[in-house]
Amino acid sequence: MALLSRAAIEAADDRKWEDVDVPEWGGSVRLMGMSGTERNAYQSSLVVLGPNGSVQKMNMADQLAKLVAKCMVDEDFERLYSDKEVRALGAKNGAVLERLGQVAQRLSGLRKEDVEAAEGKSEPTPSDASTTG
Repeated sequence: MALLSRAAIEAADDRKWEDVDVPEWGGSVRLMGMSGTERNAYQSSLVVLGPNGSVQKMNMADQLAKLVAKCMVDEDFERLYSDKEVRALGAKNGAVLERLGQVAQRLSGLRKEDVEAAEGKSEPTPSDASTTG
């Protein structure tokens, strides 16, 4: 494979999306995988740090709604719910949010098997630039 330039990386359209039927809501919604920045913000929102910076506890309040809100977009790929509007989404049917959350996790690489698959696909970099000798 060819070595990519910064411009090629930034130009790549690598975000996956999927339209999911939600009969309970009378239609379908579009879910798009989170960017790295969005994913880090989501994961950070689930952790409460103590005064010394260590993890004090997990904040699971509205965690499904947070995830789905970060991934649910309109046809122009603009988010339907901001971080401030998560509670409104969290008031919806929990089974629907769970179903949508599973798709959002898959698209964002958050499932355990996605992380393991990514780790298995990475190959060590040859160390031909070693200065020992």
